[in-house]
Amino acid sequence: MLIDFTPDKALYPFESRWFESSAGRVHYIDEGSGIPILFCHGSPTWSFLYRKIIGELGDRFRCLAVDYLGFGLSERPPGYGYTIAEHAAVVGELVDHLGLDQFVIMGQDWGGPIGAAVGVDRADRVRGLVLGNTLLWPTDTWPQKAFSRIMSSSPMQRRIVRDNLLVERFLLAELRDTISEAEADHYRKVQPSPGARRGIAAMPGQILAARPFLEQLATDVPARLGDTPTLLVWGMKDMAFRPASFLPRMRATFTDHRVLELPDARHFIPEHEPGAIAEAIVQRFH
Repeated sequence: MLIDFTPDKALYPFESRWFESSAGRVHYIDEGSGIPILFCHGSPTWSFLYRKIIGELGDRFRCLAVDYLGFGLSERPPGYGYTIAEHAAVVGELVDHLGLDQFVIMGQDWGGPIGAAVGVDRADRVRGLVLGNTLLWPTDTWPQKAFSRIMSSSPMQRRIVRDNLLVERFLLAELRDTISEAEADHYRKVQPSPGARRGIAAMPGQILAARPFLEQLATDVPARLGDTPTLLVWGMKDMAFRPASFLPRMRATFTDHRVLELPDARHFIPEHEPGAIAEAIVQRFH
């Protein structure tokens, strides 16, 4: 299944590019020149999440943003499991296909572990990390575990695929005072039908199901990437990734880190504070 939606050039002024991965056809953008930055989104978003940051950085960085299979404009291939490990493997294929070297990885939400896994396997090619409102280890906090169990239940899975619940009630409810209706439609229209939503429906269950993957990441990231220059960007009003619960371990993971606290931002930080994030990236890596 491919998504029949063309983004508005006024909102998403980028050329769509395509990569035939081993698992399916992947959509990505590749804008600007300079130090490469790979932007990895979370759920239930897509590369559109990073449009404003890319707009700020395109004259100084080569900005690449990928849609995972099942997200954005990428294919919904039959037989694909929509696991975090599979997403990381496909993004890694794209990185190798493009020959990226000395690149920065930015990851928010699930983009953190997906991007970090790509970096762990290519640590000698990673210049830096930008991590925001994410984790790199198995969660032991009650809100995440409860969310995973509830959203993986049959009734909630039906609502996710039938009503686009994750987009409407989690993403757009948070952003209702932040983005326009036209921008909101860019999140809705890339998940246009129940069949298209299998990828986002799988993500809540991965909070618990991906525990072995995250356990390995908790060992590999400090060992392989612990000395990598890192920028930690945190929405301080995020109730899911509360700073008091997550930032101390993030700080301890990376020996060379800087922290940008966003006092009024919630979870989807690229929508709340794109200018501040872009400025911090320039100061850290340009």
